[in-house]
Amino acid sequence: MKKAVILQSNYIPWKGYFDLIHDADIFIFYDVVKYTKNDWRNRNTIYTKNGKQWLSIPIEASAVKLTINEVEIKDQNWIENHYKSLSLGYKKAPYFNQLDELLSDYYTNYRWKLLSDFNQYIIKDISKRLGLITIFRNAEEFNLEGNKIEKLINILKEVNATTYITGPAAKDYLNGMENLFTESGISLEYKAYPAYPAYRQLTEPFENSISILDLVANLSWEEIPAHIWGKSH
Repeated sequence: MKKAVILQSNYIPWKGYFDLIHDADIFIFYDVVKYTKNDWRNRNTIYTKNGKQWLSIPIEASAVKLTINEVEIKDQNWIENHYKSLSLGYKKAPYFNQLDELLSDYYTNYRWKLLSDFNQYIIKDISKRLGLITIFRNAEEFNLEGNKIEKLINILKEVNATTYITGPAAKDYLNGMENLFTESGISLEYKAYPAYPAYRQLTEPFENSISILDLVANLSWEEIPAHIWGKSH
């Protein structure tokens, strides 16, 4: 039995994204679809002593004509702003040293050209630090012929997946075509995100749907898995 997730890359994703990765034996970045404006591809939220704050990577308006893996990060001025927002916002957090190590890597060691490359680097790095052994692949490695559902099924067949796990938001996308998966010998499973346990944040009330970087700043690496999938691995 092999479980697979096929999903677009996001910028500094929330914990539920890593919960999906944990559920999968193989995770395929699906950045071959159209880039969408004002979505999770280039932005996310953090939660500091000043409350909830959006961090957005500026992307040119014409990017909506491109696929996600074609979108370039042309304006580099945001890097310092994101670095400062995270550094100053979480400086009083108990595990700021953990976060600071990531920030130094993500925002100062490289100058990223492609949004997809940047997002995937962060996701893979955090997954590794969390002890995940999920295999990562890219959709462009596979046969992408056919309609939107056939493309997914072709990928799943190529990796010998027996179960396809997707988020609850995909129900509309797959509506009326779920039978195509079962006809291909693949069971379809919609992820039900649990009521993740609360932890001490820098302010109140507790905020759940924010970047995983909030967990990195407030809990040790050893403690974080219990707040996502309930145990160490």
